Amino acid sequence: MTIPGIAAAVAVGLTVGALGRLVVPGRPGVPLWLTMTIGAAAALLGAISAWLVGARELNLLALIVQAGLATIGVVIVLATASKEHSDSR
Repeated sequence: MTIPGIAAAVAVGLTVGALGRLVVPGRPGVPLWLTMTIGAAAALLGAISAWLVGARELNLLALIVQAGLATIGVVIVLATASKEHSDSR
């Protein structure tokens, strides 16, 4: 993995994290910095996964894997976050 590949993965993840906040109606229970961080971390995981399966350079396959994993990570975080904490007593 190269420095431009890592930078592209971080950029894809930050973009997906920011866009994830735009599509959620109302005020989400997760701060913007957290969705962007989750997006960047998941996109880096996607870059590593694409590299392991043979996409050694920045190409369409690597970008799709990065964006896909970043989207899945952001959706999971936004779906599981709640504004109200339930008391399970």
